[in-house]
Amino acid sequence: MKDLKTWYMGIEIDNPIILGASNMATDLDMLKKAEELGAGAIVYKSLFEEQIQLERFQLDERLSEFNDLYAEMVTIHPNIEHAGPDEHLLNIRKARESLSIPLIASLNAVNVDTWIKYAGLLGETGVNGIELNFYQIPSDFNKNAKDIENEQINIVKEVKKIISIPVSVKLSSDYTNILNFIKKLDKAGVDAFVLFNSFFQPDIDVVSEKHIKSFNLSNEGDYKKSLRYAGLLFENIKADICSSHGIFTGADVIKLILSGSSCVQVVSTLYKNGLTQINNIKKELVDYMDIKNYKSIDEFRGKLSKNKLSSNPFVYKRAQYVDLLINSEKIFGGTR
Repeated sequence: MKDLKTWYMGIEIDNPIILGASNMATDLDMLKKAEELGAGAIVYKSLFEEQIQLERFQLDERLSEFNDLYAEMVTIHPNIEHAGPDEHLLNIRKARESLSIPLIASLNAVNVDTWIKYAGLLGETGVNGIELNFYQIPSDFNKNAKDIENEQINIVKEVKKIISIPVSVKLSSDYTNILNFIKKLDKAGVDAFVLFNSFFQPDIDVVSEKHIKSFNLSNEGDYKKSLRYAGLLFENIKADICSSHGIFTGADVIKLILSGSSCVQVVSTLYKNGLTQINNIKKELVDYMDIKNYKSIDEFRGKLSKNKLSSNPFVYKRAQYVDLLINSEKIFGGTR
C-alpha cells in the first residue's frame, strides 16, 4: 500500500489532490462526491467582499425605489438589512458538518477591516483553515510596490492574531519579486502558499465595442510557472507549497511534487473531465510510485528542486532559456 499522505497548511491530508475554490465547491452533493472519489481536502468557494457590497446596494435600491410614491409616506417597507455574509457562513458550516476530510474557507476581501472581520467569522464556522486570496490590480499611479506588500503582510499578521486555525495565502505572480514577498509572508506566519491564482481578465467584443465577460478555464500546461517557483522555494521557506492553475493529470501532479510542492489544487480539469478525474489522478500517482518503487510522497518530493540539483542548479533560472537558444537547431530540426 502506497502512502499518499502529505501536508497542506500544516494539516495532514490523505493525498495531495485538493478540490480548489469554485462554484462546484458550494454544492453539498458535489462536495460529498469529491470526498468519495478521493479528494484529500476541499477549499470552499470564496467569500467575496465585493459581492456582498453589491448585493447590499441592490437591496437598498429596491427597497427605496417607491419611497416617494405617496407624499405622506417616508417608506413603504419595514427596516430591512442585508444579511451580509450570513448565508455563506451558514452553508460552510453545513459543509463542515457533512464532510470528514479537511475543509478550507476562502476569503477575497478589499478593505483591511473586512479582511480581518470576515476572517474572524469564517474561523468560527469550524473549518480547518482559511485561504486568503491576495491580488493587487494596479490602479493608483502613486502607490508603490513596498506599500502594497506591507499592507498585505499586515493583513496576515492581524488575521493570525484573531484566529487559531492555519492560514494560507493564494497569490498571483504579478509582484515585483515574488520570492522576496513570499519570504516576508513566511516570516509573518503564513502556513502555506498556493501558486498561483487565476483571475478573470477583461475582454472586448470588437463588433459591439463593449466589454464582455468570459469564463476562462485553465489550459493544460499552465502549471509551469508554479513548477518553477515551487522548485525555487522548496526548503527555503517553512510554509507548505501548494501548486495551482492548469493541473489536469496525474503526470502534472507528479512533476509538481518532484519540484517541491506538497499538494495541488485542481478545478478546470474537473469542469472538463468530471469529478471522476480525482480518482484518475490518484491512480496515475500510485502507478508512478509503483514503477519507481516509492513508498511515500516524501521520498520524491523536491527531488528535482533547485536545492537538490547539484549537477544543474541553473535549470530554474535564465540559463535554461540560453541553453534552449543555443540548442534550437537540435530541438526544431534546423528549420528557420
